[in-house]
Amino acid sequence: MEKPGAPHEPETSETVLKVRALAGLKEIGAAAWDACATSAETLGAGDETHNPFVSHAFLSALEDSGCVSRRTGWLPLHVAVERDDALLGVVPCYLKSHSQGEYIFDHGWADAFERAGGSYYPKLQVSVPFTPVTGPRFLIAPGADVDVATSALVAGLRALRSETKASSIHVTFMQEPEWERAGAAGFLQRTDQQFHWENAGYATFDDFLAALASRKRKSIKRERRDALSSGITIEHLTGADLTEAHWDAFYEFYTDTGARKWGRPYLNRRFFTLLSERMPERVLLILAKREGRYVAGAINLIGDVALFGRNWGCIEEHPFLHFEVCYYQAIDFAIARGLKRVEAGAQGEHKLARGYRPVLMHSAHDIADPSLRRAVADYLQRERAHVEAMVDELDTLTPFRRSSPEES
Repeated sequence: MEKPGAPHEPETSETVLKVRALAGLKEIGAAAWDACATSAETLGAGDETHNPFVSHAFLSALEDSGCVSRRTGWLPLHVAVERDDALLGVVPCYLKSHSQGEYIFDHGWADAFERAGGSYYPKLQVSVPFTPVTGPRFLIAPGADVDVATSALVAGLRALRSETKASSIHVTFMQEPEWERAGAAGFLQRTDQQFHWENAGYATFDDFLAALASRKRKSIKRERRDALSSGITIEHLTGADLTEAHWDAFYEFYTDTGARKWGRPYLNRRFFTLLSERMPERVLLILAKREGRYVAGAINLIGDVALFGRNWGCIEEHPFLHFEVCYYQAIDFAIARGLKRVEAGAQGEHKLARGYRPVLMHSAHDIADPSLRRAVADYLQRERAHVEAMVDELDTLTPFRRSSPEES
């Protein structure tokens, strides 16, 4: 693989597959990409039939807005596998010069390798930039052989790693079956955890509250009441109701929070305009208004099965407003839409008390240097055991009713 667009041809027992590196989504049609992203071969046994983050619309909005580029340290180099000019699979991949915006942290690995005289950057990142949401990473065309296509994509990634002199390949927030196949292909396996809300067939928010212990139920009712006590009202906006004025307001919230958390927000204003133009029916903007102006908001993306909470921000501080806008309003929307769950993003043990349960996340890592690979493999073996034990412990702290009378 000499350069983006040049074919790499790994031999198989049946035929020759061509693997190309694509310098952006402009080199592949939306229909072809999305057919791979939504195929049964890609989604496997998962319940989500449309993950909006791996859609051509979302990823191209990141590229066309300049949020991902060489300048930002996210150079698009997507990998595509073809047979007889027919697409068999694609991988969203980026050549990175840092480890920002990933939410699966490898800074310690980079520091150790640099101290030992190695060069950790560039590296290849197979992910959705700035998005800690589980979804497919090896996107397989309808009817294609999953094992053949996956093996060719892995070969393409490794060839691209060699060509770009990258230290490693990182596939983050991947589906568990993909994680298992990556492990079989020699990738190191890593786990982490998040908090998701599960819809147990609730017809109303009160039905959800009825499943909680009395003390927790009262606490959430009080938080919701206090969050709106200063005259705040809440709006849900999606589809044609979204306007540039709404995005102007939200972007002010987003940049304020982003500047405090990261120093520089990852997403620019143009990205939200493109997102609203290209996939408005998949966007839910929840805005809080007080005295005629918007003061806080959160953006969510809507799948066929799940609601994905992403970014939040505010220009006024109000007690519990963050919980109301990001967590409780998301649950309200999911119940009304009949969605199975709400995925509320990375970190945050405070989500436990709001009915969100711990779940495992999966990533896979292919490191070229043997010494660094051995050290990381040893670390990950211990980390996986710790994460699994932590998830089990956290699951005992959820607010749901137990069998004892005092918890009813």
